[in-house]
Amino acid sequence: MGTVWSTPFFFSPIAWLMFISMFAWWFLILLVFVVLIKWLLRQVSDKKEKNQPSLEILKERYARGEINKEEFEEKKKDLS
Repeated sequence: MGTVWSTPFFFSPIAWLMFISMFAWWFLILLVFVVLIKWLLRQVSDKKEKNQPSLEILKERYARGEINKEEFEEKKKDLS
């Protein structure tokens, strides 16, 4: 006489549903973690890229002789 209670648990549909939901839960957590890391890295790289035009202008001014080395180093330190 085969009833649900006499079969091993891992053959029951409830066990498979639990396994799939557990897998989906961990996948969701991992996905959120990866998206968060990518967002943080993008924020850091965007911040560095925003300073690049200023640094390029500063280098051009130094190359043209508009500012001396001390001013260049001081302003470069302020930008970074």
